[in-house]
Amino acid sequence: MPELPEVETIARQLKDLVVGRRVGGFTSLWHRLTEPLSARDFEKRLIGRQITGVSRRGKFVVLELDEGEALIVSLRMTGQLLFRDDPTVEDRFVRAVVRFEDGTLLNFADTRKFGRMAIVDRADLVDRTHERRRVREPLHRALGIEPLSRRFTARYLTDLLRRRARAAIKPLLLDQRAIAGVGNIYAIEALWRAKIHPLRQAGSLRPAEIARLHEAIRWVLRKGIRFGGASRRDYVDARGNEGRMQREFNVYGRAGEPCPRCGREIVRTVVAGRGTFHCPRCQRAPSS
Repeated sequence: MPELPEVETIARQLKDLVVGRRVGGFTSLWHRLTEPLSARDFEKRLIGRQITGVSRRGKFVVLELDEGEALIVSLRMTGQLLFRDDPTVEDRFVRAVVRFEDGTLLNFADTRKFGRMAIVDRADLVDRTHERRRVREPLHRALGIEPLSRRFTARYLTDLLRRRARAAIKPLLLDQRAIAGVGNIYAIEALWRAKIHPLRQAGSLRPAEIARLHEAIRWVLRKGIRFGGASRRDYVDARGNEGRMQREFNVYGRAGEPCPRCGREIVRTVVAGRGTFHCPRCQRAPSS
């Protein structure tokens, strides 16, 4: 699944490619893509709208529209946003096409059909981490703090871990209503860098460990962006090119290989239903 670095890479590229263009048409080839709106109603709301900016919120690509709204795209597991200057280029598994008035296209391809699109108020995407979130609130309105923002401090992380003291640290890092954008791969890499076992209870982390984890989260995310994201399976950027971050993993996907730090064999486990990798020497298991 594309995580923060992959989505940020796409958003930065699209900012240079689509800002200023006006939507001339929209076609949906998968009936659930725009639910609860029908494809026809979705098109009516998009036609004639100008793209005024492109940004990211959590794992959403945000195409900012005039009149205070935004088209948000959730790539989920296999979604791709592909900008095409040449409308005759054929992409596989296209589920929707945004056509611009100048003849260029933005194809949304998605092998497994888990991706979604929605038109929302831009105000709903503002980081309101001080407000209490409702469990049933739509995710785009309830996203947690952006981990690369100035507001994500070691103190903020400390307070979060105290509030969720009994939670295992790795699933907590994946909770999008707590921290927006961190996914399985980058949580695994950050925990290895910080020397923290994925099953440690959040409340058990000492101040020095929290400081290391805070630094590690930001470090691995920035590195992921610098390398254009990780192409383990389906991810490509807005031009259809693979990222390079997969060559930089220290533990993710490296079960049986030596730890780059201590040489101990990396092991694979399952934590909260997600495949997890760690070094049993560098990341000591919590005492039972």
